[in-house]
Amino acid sequence: MGFHHCSGNSSFMTATTVPVDFPGGLGAEGILECVQNGPHAKGLAYALLAAVPPVFGLYSSFYPVFLYTFFGTSKHISIGTFAVISMMVGGVAVRQVPDEIISVGYNSTNVTDSLDYYSARDIKRVEVAVTLAFLSGIIQLCLGLLRFGFVAIYLTEPLVRGFTTAAAVHVFTSQLKYFLGIKTNRYSGHLSVVYSIAAVLSKITTTNIAALIVGLTCVGLLLIGKEINLRFKKKLPVPIPMEIIVVIIGTGVSAGMNLRESYGVDVVGNIPQGLRPPTVPDIQLMRAVFVDAIAIAIVGFSMAVSMAKIFALKHGYTIDGNQELIALGICNSVGSFFRSFSVTCSMSRSLVQESTGGKTQIAGALSSVMVLLVLVAIGYLFEPLPQTVLAAIVMVNLKGMFKQFGDIMHFWRTSKIELAIWVVAFVASLFLGLDYGLLTAVAFAMITVIYRTQSPQYRILGQIPDTDIYCGVEEYEEVKECPGIKIFQANTSLYFANSESYTSALKKKTGVDPCAILAARRKARKRHAREKKAAAELGKKAVLKLVNSSTNDVEASVKHEIANDDLTVNGKFASADAGVQDMSLDECKHFVEAKTNIHSLILDFTPVNFVDSVGAKTLKSVIKEYKEVDVCVCIASCSGPVMNELTRLNFFDNIVTRELLFHSLHDAVLACQVKDRSASQTDFDL
Repeated sequence: MGFHHCSGNSSFMTATTVPVDFPGGLGAEGILECVQNGPHAKGLAYALLAAVPPVFGLYSSFYPVFLYTFFGTSKHISIGTFAVISMMVGGVAVRQVPDEIISVGYNSTNVTDSLDYYSARDIKRVEVAVTLAFLSGIIQLCLGLLRFGFVAIYLTEPLVRGFTTAAAVHVFTSQLKYFLGIKTNRYSGHLSVVYSIAAVLSKITTTNIAALIVGLTCVGLLLIGKEINLRFKKKLPVPIPMEIIVVIIGTGVSAGMNLRESYGVDVVGNIPQGLRPPTVPDIQLMRAVFVDAIAIAIVGFSMAVSMAKIFALKHGYTIDGNQELIALGICNSVGSFFRSFSVTCSMSRSLVQESTGGKTQIAGALSSVMVLLVLVAIGYLFEPLPQTVLAAIVMVNLKGMFKQFGDIMHFWRTSKIELAIWVVAFVASLFLGLDYGLLTAVAFAMITVIYRTQSPQYRILGQIPDTDIYCGVEEYEEVKECPGIKIFQANTSLYFANSESYTSALKKKTGVDPCAILAARRKARKRHAREKKAAAELGKKAVLKLVNSSTNDVEASVKHEIANDDLTVNGKFASADAGVQDMSLDECKHFVEAKTNIHSLILDFTPVNFVDSVGAKTLKSVIKEYKEVDVCVCIASCSGPVMNELTRLNFFDNIVTRELLFHSLHDAVLACQVKDRSASQTDFDL
């Protein structure tokens, strides 16, 4: 399940040429694009990734490209086979038709030789790939008709780049067997990379030296050619078509030296001439590949629309995402009747088509005509082409994807959360497979969104003197808080996941906790009541002493003095106790006044996009709690949609009225200041 564009499926991405325009806007771009990219060469190569015979890569480079010319809205992207999509198709094909089992009832008694075995296996894998293309096309078509083009936004760039990097590792390991000429099974699913590497290493001693030499030679030629194109791109009228050159040289050497018979080098083999008649995909396979089809449909669309948007922005026109979905759906679903597997935007071909002056989709039509020429007339000439040459083409074209490992340092410096998304997408896709890896990455990306809303930034705002501008007091020295007013802002919406943290941050940032203030008041009242009761009991004891001391004058005098002393002592004690009481009350009063010198609290709702029922209840509770400690809570800059949500949730009542809402922060501040002056004047008059 991979998706959208990476930094390059081919190093041709940076190549530029001098545009040559002909009347009508066609120019020479179609011819140059065909020569440069060799759609038939990549079609043959990526068919290996899709686990189908190479000729089906040619079908996939013809029918969908031709159809997109009429239904697509982008003028520059080139539809065709792409490594990530081909790898995903191959993974499903191998899972449904593994090397060990062809089908029920097809055993060794039915297989007379290995050619029959592989022929039967490939036929069934083609059925899986074709059904997958049909189903993914139908899904894309339905999403486009239902206006679901927005689904691509859930595949964020770090996720895509991590996913495509893992896909590049999958692709590279899958091509090792062809590059080395080793016979191993192909694996899919969990830990398929590990199993593939282990299988190759276990048979490394059986490496076909001739295939290895041919492959290394092709890799060297491709890298040299691409480096020349990069260094001399301003001087070369046309980029050197190294892939075509390598295919021609490889085919000629193989045919001249008879590499298949003399050295046992695997070749492309039979390429039927002509076009196949349309056939209906296997409907019975749809249930087994439905989930994979959804992933391929979304990933394929994401890659195509991201590239189309880049070119549209550069050249000043717009694309319709929903129409792009419909176009891709038609390309895949209709192409499946002619045995093509799933396709999407070809990154390298699109960039070369644009750089060579392509302005219309006629360039894509010309490239499909060239593929048609290969299919109808000269396809048989490529039958001696060694598979190691195709593997070399695929591996070299992964160079741009492997450069994405540099994203780790980039995201480390810029965003740890995006780094986490990249790493999770890469690791999950690498070890769980591309399908489950993508699902895991998308789920993790959604979790990071929840985490960000649960851990927003809270701050107190202040006013820039003599202006109506309010900024964070901790960020700017010039900003001053308005006396008696606290302005609180949270850069998130208010809903069930963060309502509790919102309340806690509000109390911490403002320094006013209604619950703590009310608890302190209750505690002070109880202490005052206890001390008043104790003072009354001491007074009663003093009176009793005076009454009992009247038996004689001396004793009465003595007792009276003692009683007076006791009264004095007790009086002092009572005064001290009263002082304690007074001090307790003063402390309580001082504590309360220290907290409630804030007479108004303004909640800035500028960043709030929505409020749910839990958030509305929390907000109402906050307003009522602060009102009990004589702090008026106001809401400023509340948007229309949020206002409608609050109304629908029955937020307003006799206590929480619409008078607490203000259009802007400055309006709320002025209203609070006027209200405080009016209250102060009333207290003074009383």
